[in-house]
Amino acid sequence: MKCPICHKAVQLSDPESPFCSERCRLLDLGNWASGNYILSTEPLDHADEA
Repeated sequence: MKCPICHKAVQLSDPESPFCSERCRLLDLGNWASGNYILSTEPLDHADEA
């Protein structure tokens, strides 16, 4: 498996898995917090529920 940030090899048994280091783990957290990652879904139309 590869680190999603820097693409170095990572073993599932590594303490920071799925990241290779604390630095990469914190960079990923920062990306989520700053809105760089978005989970896209279709907007819900609540008018149909009434």
